[in-house]
Amino acid sequence: MRRSMIAMLAGLAGLSTPLLAQSGGVTAGLAWTVGGGWQVEGADVGYARALHAGPLSVLALTARVGSFIDEGAIVGGARGVVFGVTVAGRTPMAHLADLGADSTATQVGFDLTLEATGYAGSRNPLPVGSPWAAVSPLLGLRVGDPNGAQYALVVGPTVFFGAITQVRPFLGLRFEAPLARQERRP
Repeated sequence: MRRSMIAMLAGLAGLSTPLLAQSGGVTAGLAWTVGGGWQVEGADVGYARALHAGPLSVLALTARVGSFIDEGAIVGGARGVVFGVTVAGRTPMAHLADLGADSTATQVGFDLTLEATGYAGSRNPLPVGSPWAAVSPLLGLRVGDPNGAQYALVVGPTVFFGAITQVRPFLGLRFEAPLARQERRP
């Protein structure tokens, strides 16, 4: 009798939790450390999960693969490969406006993301050496459905920690979508 009650209560807790919080979502994007000379350009893919812990609303774990690009070269500016693993926490969106009809409005707003990334690369031309770490506080302009797909443009400084410490500008384009759809309530 006791086992069936525990299973029933666990099932009830799972069904009462919002769908996005149960399943999380997929996140993908592009990342650039912009500026003169060598920079890192890469693509991200990972998993994001709703989180309600203090100021954070989303926690994401992503993998980044890219290359080193020489912005001064006209031809053949790519050199080496870079791999990274990123853990990011994001605040809830500060709502600015709604676009579209009331029933299917798209929200626009700002948020703040804090990323920590561990990198390793081959043929690294950067003075930080390999492996190295980076921390990035990023301001994001986010557009989309809070229960569906969202797009974001994030900008901010990234601080590289390695053989030396270096600060570079960071630019990213992000896409997030839930792994399961939640029904809208009228």
